[in-house]
Amino acid sequence: MSLRLDQLLADLKPFEGRFGMTWRIALLCALVAAVAMIYKIPEPAIGCYLIIYLMKQDASTNIALAIGATILVTVFVALVFVLTRWTIEVPFLRLAVMALASFAFVYLGSVSKLGDLGSDMALVITFALTLVSDAPLGEVVTRGLLYAWQMVTMPMALMLGFNMVLGWQPSRLLRTTWRERVEAAGQHLVRADAESLARLQALLREGNAEHDQRALLTRILHYVPKRVSSQLAQAIEQSYALLLAVSALPDTVTADERARLAAHCERVADAIATKAAIPAPEEPPAAAGDAALQAAWRALREMADPNPVWPAMPQEPFFAADALSNPDHQRFALKTTLAAMIAYIVYAGIDWQGIHTAMITCYVASLGTTGETVHKLALRIVGCLIGAAMGMAAILFVIPNLTSVGGLMVLVFLAMLPAAWVSSGSERISYGGVQIGLAFLLTVLQGFEPGIDMDSARDRIVGILLGNLLVYLIFTRIWPVGVIVAVRKEVSGALASLSRLASMPRDDRRALVNQAAAAVVDLRQASDQLAMAHYEPSALRPATAEIRRFEAVIAEAEPLAASLVLASAGNPDEAARLARLSTAVATAMSPDPADTPQTLDASSAARVTASERISRIENALVT
Repeated sequence: MSLRLDQLLADLKPFEGRFGMTWRIALLCALVAAVAMIYKIPEPAIGCYLIIYLMKQDASTNIALAIGATILVTVFVALVFVLTRWTIEVPFLRLAVMALASFAFVYLGSVSKLGDLGSDMALVITFALTLVSDAPLGEVVTRGLLYAWQMVTMPMALMLGFNMVLGWQPSRLLRTTWRERVEAAGQHLVRADAESLARLQALLREGNAEHDQRALLTRILHYVPKRVSSQLAQAIEQSYALLLAVSALPDTVTADERARLAAHCERVADAIATKAAIPAPEEPPAAAGDAALQAAWRALREMADPNPVWPAMPQEPFFAADALSNPDHQRFALKTTLAAMIAYIVYAGIDWQGIHTAMITCYVASLGTTGETVHKLALRIVGCLIGAAMGMAAILFVIPNLTSVGGLMVLVFLAMLPAAWVSSGSERISYGGVQIGLAFLLTVLQGFEPGIDMDSARDRIVGILLGNLLVYLIFTRIWPVGVIVAVRKEVSGALASLSRLASMPRDDRRALVNQAAAAVVDLRQASDQLAMAHYEPSALRPATAEIRRFEAVIAEAEPLAASLVLASAGNPDEAARLARLSTAVATAMSPDPADTPQTLDASSAARVTASERISRIENALVT
């Protein structure tokens, strides 16, 4: 309990950019609420939910999301309108269209880069279709589907305009990431303690994919000149190479060599902060003897290149490789749709429209594995209680004194500050912040004006709890997916990336770094999944021994990425062993044991060879 409390307090601590993200989300939610009230757009809480859930740090990503969501909902509303013309008078057919639309969007989000945006679109479309149940045919567009279009496009239009004026430029965030990485490397060179190593590892586990996307959008949207965008893109790769090299420095590197490298890292970080020219190393990398030391100096030298070249970035496909072959995607969409349809049938059947939040909950609380879903449900319940308490306090003490839309904007802004602070933090707690904001808004924004009806607030809380119950029962009873399935997938993918890394030619350093980053990110995701294991029901929870086994594999595989990048040549034998391990993990088969001890002495960790680490992984996976 103490450990979890310490983790919670750590997740709530400020970091660079967190307050900026917080006030931007809060202000944009206030604007969305005001526009919805003035122009009578239904369910303003859903519009604010889209903001707090989808808003990212950099303006370019938010602009792309806003445009993409608008196009997507426009196309699908037009399609559903055609279908609705023939089903509006037949309740069963209308329910079938709702289920079809829900399944299509949730499935699309599961198998593509849309991710949670797919479930959000399913929520908006399906909820809008519930509004047309009593409307004559001629009013379908204005009463239902047009509402769905407005509920998405209005907040997305505001998000687009807001980010064009007040958003953070991606080039600024790239420069911040670059500086943080160089500073972390320099600090670890000087201190070499557990705290500096933890910071180094945290930055490594971020990978480069998100930063590469920012660099690409920076170039496409012409935020900065092409030479600067090329410099930033190259710096992201070279700063990651620097982190890998520093993390692999052996104890044989002298204190003087470490101090010299740390001093240059400090000079580079200062230059990045002031946007000055990056100083070139005083010594060529060849002057260093160790491979990791050479790689660190080489990365710093390439950062100082006055004529940077736009790097070749790995292109990830839009759709997942197993989009059609993995039944878990279809099952996830079916389970989410089933929960939502049951919720709709329940509140429509008993004519209790106040608990329509049950259906909303089914879309926003569903995740791929049971552990993730239960964790999200726990965050949702806690966030619901906090947000509802804030909303009821506002109903009792604030709303009766409001006399204008401006007063409502101030109320929403102040209430969204703590919600946005939590949502902009670690993934362990971020959804709790989303739920605090949503519960508050659902309680306070009733219809087209601030609500003072406590019964309505009560009904919405009951709906949230009902939705939580439905999601829990369905996701733990029908085709339950344990976290160990996701762990095996991520670890198998990481080992496959390490296998490719071991066989790649050494002349393409950028490709080596990108492959290592992909492996480390997969391992971090596997570790995150393992942390969800204790949320699973006992029937699904993996055995403690299996959890420990995968923790050992992750602990050995993570530093293996740096070892393989620094190797002087590819090793087909190591590549083949890693490929076999990847297959064994994916198929839940036990590999042959190796003749290397399973324990690793911390003092000699830096001197362990790649082959020895692979042997330890083989031993750890033996059942």
